[in-house]
Amino acid sequence: MFDACRHNMTYFEENSDTLRAKIAESAARLIAEEGICDYGFAKRKAAKQLNLSSKKDLPSNEEVQAALKTWLTLFQDDEHPARIAHMRQASLNLMRFLEAFDPYLTGLVLEGLAGRFSWAEIEVFPESSKIIEIELLNAGIEYEHKTVQRAGAGAPEMILAFDWEDIPVRLNVYTSHANRMQRKPLGKQPIQRANIKALQALLLSQEQAKTV
Repeated sequence: MFDACRHNMTYFEENSDTLRAKIAESAARLIAEEGICDYGFAKRKAAKQLNLSSKKDLPSNEEVQAALKTWLTLFQDDEHPARIAHMRQASLNLMRFLEAFDPYLTGLVLEGLAGRFSWAEIEVFPESSKIIEIELLNAGIEYEHKTVQRAGAGAPEMILAFDWEDIPVRLNVYTSHANRMQRKPLGKQPIQRANIKALQALLLSQEQAKTV
C-alpha cells in the first residue's frame, strides 16, 4: 500500500516536472518567435495553448529563461550577436537622450536574449509622465500608448512605444517616487536592470570579448 502511494507520488512529481518543462519550452518559443517580452504573459499563453490551466504547473521565470537560452543556441540566426550589440548600443543612446529621467535598460536586450521581433525595454522615472511625452514630441519622435497589462505597486504609469535607431522600444514610465522607493520585483525573480554606466561597461566588455 505504501509502495503504491509512493509510486503514485513519484509519477505525479515527474508528470508535473514534464508539464513545467513543456510550458517553459513553449513560452521560450513564443518569446523568440513572436517578440513577447513578458515572461508571465508568455507562460500563461503557452499553458493555454497546451490546454493546461493549473497555476502550480507554471515554470519559474528562471526556467523559461533557461529554455530560451537553449532555444537560441539551437535556432538563433548568425546575426543574433550583432543584433544584441546594436540593440544595446541604440538603447544606450536613447538612455543618454533621456538621462535626466534616470533611465534603466531591462528585459531581453539586457539579458542578451532578444530575438528578431523583440523590443528594448527602458524604464524612466520623471517627476511627471507628461514631461516624457513633451520630450519625445519636441524631438519629433512619434509614439503610441500601450496598455499596461499588470496592476499594482510595481506597474508603470504608462507605456510608450516608438522606434529609435531602427529598433522598437517600449518606454515604461514610472514616477520618480517609485525609483526612490527601490521598486520591488513582481514574482520571485529579482529586477535586473542597468543604468547608463552599467550598460556602458557591458558594451565595453562585449567589445573586449571579440578581441580575445
